[in-house]
Amino acid sequence: MSLRDKNILVCVGGGIAAFKVVDLVRELQRRGAKLRVAMTASATRFVGPITFTGLTGQKTVTDLWDPDYPGEIHVELADQAEVIVVAPATANLLARAAGGLADDVVLATLVCSDVPVVMAPAMHERMWRSPATQRNVSRLTQDGVFFVGPTKGALANGRIGMGRMADAKQIADEVEHIASRKTDLREKTILISAGPTLEDLDPVRFISNRSSGRMGYAIASAARARGASVILVTGPTQIPKPHGVEVVDVRSALEMKQAIDDALPRADAVIMTAAVADYRPAQQQPNKIKKSGENLSVELVKNPDILAELGRSRADKKARKPVLVGFAMETNDVTAYGRKKLIDKQVDLIVANEAAVGFGRDDTEATLISRDDEVAVPPTTKVELAHRILDRVIALFGAPRGATRNRRDLRPRARPRDHRRKGR
Repeated sequence: MSLRDKNILVCVGGGIAAFKVVDLVRELQRRGAKLRVAMTASATRFVGPITFTGLTGQKTVTDLWDPDYPGEIHVELADQAEVIVVAPATANLLARAAGGLADDVVLATLVCSDVPVVMAPAMHERMWRSPATQRNVSRLTQDGVFFVGPTKGALANGRIGMGRMADAKQIADEVEHIASRKTDLREKTILISAGPTLEDLDPVRFISNRSSGRMGYAIASAARARGASVILVTGPTQIPKPHGVEVVDVRSALEMKQAIDDALPRADAVIMTAAVADYRPAQQQPNKIKKSGENLSVELVKNPDILAELGRSRADKKARKPVLVGFAMETNDVTAYGRKKLIDKQVDLIVANEAAVGFGRDDTEATLISRDDEVAVPPTTKVELAHRILDRVIALFGAPRGATRNRRDLRPRARPRDHRRKGR
């Protein structure tokens, strides 16, 4: 059985879809999982705890202060679990989890745990579409949470809309996929660039681009979860920094190049997701440029091509290390331009995608281009694409896969350093 002896904690949220979690528990059991169930107080209004106690043979946990448990029940649940499933993940539960609240047994366990979390949202379509819910989903995704659904279908009030909880098989498939992942990046150091660079014209204006940094941050989180030491060199972004990685904040292309050069001796792989400005002003004005005349001409000079220089340096040394991965964001002929970039920059893998589906979103699609093949990745989350990219990096290392992923494997091997440059 695919989940035989895997310890799965199912956390039930307080929505009408809670009754479907009975089927989810049955499906996970059918695949061999060892289950425990925790419920929010609201969830017990929809399904009785005794139902899950009868199904699992384990007392359902509903109270953070249960006197039957000596010590801290949320710590015990977090220690035992290899994967945590939250279903249904209501709008309220998503908001509280995104805020790091820990005032009931489900939320306290989520905060205490460092294992993969799978959330299956379920709510009215307007609640799902609301900016607040989407911000919370974005934050949780950035923190490494995996989402299944919601799907479009009949909602509780009979309307058809986006907000129906994914079915038991879909959720179980995702749990199985995540539980079978390997700690195949242990003992490896991954250097990742992310975000835009900003090239200052004067103290108040700059040249930049639309990169949000989400893809690079997703790869950093995914690499850490697979056991790697991660160095993240990032331009200015508006999203939270990934936990447990070494962060180097930069602003310009020249600063990014210097930071990458400094970290390069430690790197087994370099993944350049950053949208580095191709040009910078020839002169940065010390004072704000005043409006005068109808036109303004600004002389631009070319920035270093960081990825191409890495490729040339490695070729000159006839070395295999580090593995080099680049990104090609295009508006047309994506695959052709991506393959040209692969050859011109002498790298191992190019992730090519269209600007329309790449910038500022949590979902994406891409084509992975190597010297041997081209693999189209259909629409998916950036977290899942991050894992697909890391799978290819592992293959390029030529190393065997590691041991089965578990709670202990997900812990960072050393306290990360946070090298944030002053004034950035």
